[in-house]
Amino acid sequence: MLGAIAGDIIGSVYEGHNMKRLDFPLFSPSCCFTDDTVLTVALADSILSGTPYVEKLKEYFRLYPRAGYGAAFKQWAASATCQPYNSFGNGSAMRVSPVGFAYQDLDTVRKQAARSAAVTHNHPEGIKGAEAVAAAIFLARQGENKAGIRTYIETEFGYDLSETIEQIRIWYKFDVTCQGSVSQAIIAFLDSTDFEDAIRKAISIGGDSDTIACMAGGIAQAYYHGIPEEIEDRVLRTLDRTLLDVVRRFEAIYPRDR
Repeated sequence: MLGAIAGDIIGSVYEGHNMKRLDFPLFSPSCCFTDDTVLTVALADSILSGTPYVEKLKEYFRLYPRAGYGAAFKQWAASATCQPYNSFGNGSAMRVSPVGFAYQDLDTVRKQAARSAAVTHNHPEGIKGAEAVAAAIFLARQGENKAGIRTYIETEFGYDLSETIEQIRIWYKFDVTCQGSVSQAIIAFLDSTDFEDAIRKAISIGGDSDTIACMAGGIAQAYYHGIPEEIEDRVLRTLDRTLLDVVRRFEAIYPRDR
C-alpha cells in the first residue's frame, strides 16, 4: 500500500494547484499525507487487527481530525451512527489498496473491497470503484500483463479505458466521484513506463490529484514490484510514528513482492 501513500503525499500539493504537465517537482517542502493516507492505513490496521472496517475508519478520523476529509465522510465519522450514506465518491477507491495486497484470491479481494466500501460508500458506483482498484492491484500482484488488467476492468466493471492520458489531460476537470476518477487513475497506470511515471501521469491530468495518484500508485506498486528507494525514503519520513508502525507491520505480513 506504500505506493498509494506515495501518490497521496506527492499529489497533496497539486490538488488545489493542478499541474497539467509531467515535468513538475516530485516533492516539495509542503508535501504531506492527507485523508487518503489516513484511511488507507485505517483499512490496513483493520485487516491486521481483525477490527471491523467501520470502527477503524472512525478511530483514525478521531486520531487525525484535520486530514482533509470530504464533508459527508467527516459528518459520518464524527457522528454516533454506523449507517452508510450512499456515497459514490472516490473515497472508497482511494483507501482500498491494502485489500488488494492482503488477500490471496480475486473473489476474496473483490468481496473485501466491497465490504470496505459499503460501510460508507454503499452506492453501487462507490462499491464498483473500490472493487475495480483492488482487483487491478491483485491482478498486477499476480503477474497479469496490462492488456489482461485492462480487459478485466472493462469487462467486469464497465469502465471505459480507451482514452490515453494525453487525451484525458485536454478535457479533464475536478471530479471526486468514482465515475469520474477511477478509470482515469487506472489509465494513468496502464499508460505508465514505471512507478514514478504512473504518479506523474496521474497528477498531470489535474483534478483531485492526490486521490487519483493514490489509486494509480497502489496499482503501480503492485505491477512494478515496489517503488523507487528515493521515493520510499521520502514517504516514510513524511509519516508519523502511528502511521509508520502500521505500514511496517502490514508489509512484514503482506510483503509487496509476492
